[in-house]
Amino acid sequence: MQDNVYDVLLERGLIAQTTHEQEIRELLGKEKVTFYIGFDPTADSLHVGHFLQMVVMRHMQNYGHRPIALVGGGTGHIGDPSGRTDMRQMMTKEIIDHNCECFKQQLSRVIDFSDDKAIMVNNADWLLDLNYVEFLRDIGSCFSVNKMLTAECFKQRLEKGLSFLEFNYMLMQSYDFLMLNRKYDCKIELGGDDQWSNILGGIDLCRRKDQKQVYGMTFTLLTNSEGKKMGKTQSGAVWLDPKKTTPYDFYQYWVNVQDADVIKCLKLLTFVPMDEIRKMEKWEGKELNEAKRILAYEVTKLVHGEEEAEKAKKTAEEVFAKGGVSADMPTSVIPDVVGMGVLDMLVKTGLLPSKGEARRLVQQNGLSINDVKYNDVNGVVTEDMITDEGMIIKKGKKTFHRVVTK
Repeated sequence: MQDNVYDVLLERGLIAQTTHEQEIRELLGKEKVTFYIGFDPTADSLHVGHFLQMVVMRHMQNYGHRPIALVGGGTGHIGDPSGRTDMRQMMTKEIIDHNCECFKQQLSRVIDFSDDKAIMVNNADWLLDLNYVEFLRDIGSCFSVNKMLTAECFKQRLEKGLSFLEFNYMLMQSYDFLMLNRKYDCKIELGGDDQWSNILGGIDLCRRKDQKQVYGMTFTLLTNSEGKKMGKTQSGAVWLDPKKTTPYDFYQYWVNVQDADVIKCLKLLTFVPMDEIRKMEKWEGKELNEAKRILAYEVTKLVHGEEEAEKAKKTAEEVFAKGGVSADMPTSVIPDVVGMGVLDMLVKTGLLPSKGEARRLVQQNGLSINDVKYNDVNGVVTEDMITDEGMIIKKGKKTFHRVVTK
């Protein structure tokens, strides 16, 4: 085990940028540091992109540092413009509070909140009761509009239109850092690399208001070898909530990553020792498929627990050994499926997001029903397709799904 968590994060390729590299490394090596990561409650579940941040928190906690998971009950009313081309939907307080509660349950699987080892804080506590004029005088006066407009998160939105509401976001996130520093002696803000400008704003505000030196560190965004964000499938995001993405589908997502991404994902998303990962870097072909199974098992175990990971692994093995049949495989109950168009049925199962995508799959010879290739885009489900085990659909080479009528 390395002496300093900074070296662990560096070795695993997690660190993207730091504000004061040497000082941060020294600080993390000599004292127990309170740090924070913010999560805006824009949905009722965290997704794979957030998971990388949870892994960083766990690494930090393993070395005795204290995470603050800051949920944006206040900032959620506005929405972060970073990485977006449009404005976020406005949410009610009830929805925001519900989403925050869901986050805590998911974070608790990876981070230990017992005995004050980590704390969850809601920025609604200080943002929702702010006096606007006082805030403008006290905090707004510390920000240069000229400088803000050079920030990447604003630059890419200026062409399409940036509302004044969103323009306030940087002030509010910076104010969060100031409040967390005052209340909990929080010294480091961590976040995805798209948060760099917001983090710098908070560091500058702490210096101007309280003459305090605080620090920032961003980590690599989870992208594949082509530079595209990971955690998306044809049917949408890969969620951490088992009701939105089943543990089996979650496991399958990682089994199906590209060869070029498996080692990187093992470094970023698991706690498999680096010595073992370095051996896997030499693997090819079937051995690389084994590395994917290790990745899928480890990530599923972290998110859903060991029992669900074992079940997903067993189901995947049964599905491939028996040509697509397993008691635990993903199943859709569609009582009126007989007579339904095959394309409609594919959309109803959630295997594909639209009839257009379903049509393309069939035209490209990517669909099998009961182990027979199916290529009729106008076809309907007939009674003889429903066997005793249901109807077994195979999408591409690796995705199996069962349809039953009850």
